[in-house]
Amino acid sequence: MPVIECDVAEARERLADAGVDVRAGNTDHERWRATRGGATAVAYEDKVVVQGESPEAIEALLREEGGRAHVYFDGACRGNPGPAAVGWVVVTDDGIVTEGGERIGRATNNQAEYEALTKALDVARDFGFDTVEVRGDSELIVKQVRGEYDTNDPQLREHRVTVRELLAGFDDWTLTHVPREINERADELANDALDDD
Repeated sequence: MPVIECDVAEARERLADAGVDVRAGNTDHERWRATRGGATAVAYEDKVVVQGESPEAIEALLREEGGRAHVYFDGACRGNPGPAAVGWVVVTDDGIVTEGGERIGRATNNQAEYEALTKALDVARDFGFDTVEVRGDSELIVKQVRGEYDTNDPQLREHRVTVRELLAGFDDWTLTHVPREINERADELANDALDDD
């Protein structure tokens, strides 16, 4: 449950400008409440507490924009193709900004990796980061996106185009292949999502 220390009047205005429904609080201690997607933000004297299934839907609007983030991604698949899920982690020098995992239906392992990368970049963009240092343990995906490997599969080519378009939206980016142990949290989140019934 993210807690964001901020000027709550300014935060309310920022949410309203983004088209978020902001209403009066439910108690004397609550200044206001806002809902968007699967998240609810509750403002108190000098902080906003974000609750719900997808807090990033509101949290991104409340945080200061810009800055650099380390972004980790991983896809998981049971069978190839088979049931698949993605995991992502966005980290700054202050710690984990957000993380998550979700099922994506049926996919091959490489499709799941691309879907994970796309989701991670979407989340980092929604949080307003200018620069991303992206890391994943799929050497194939990393090298295809960087243009070091060809992409013969038509579906993977489409994924690569989508990823390149997302990366172009940042002021600066890097994409690096890392060993699985460095990508452990994203892998864990993807597998946890796959295991959830």
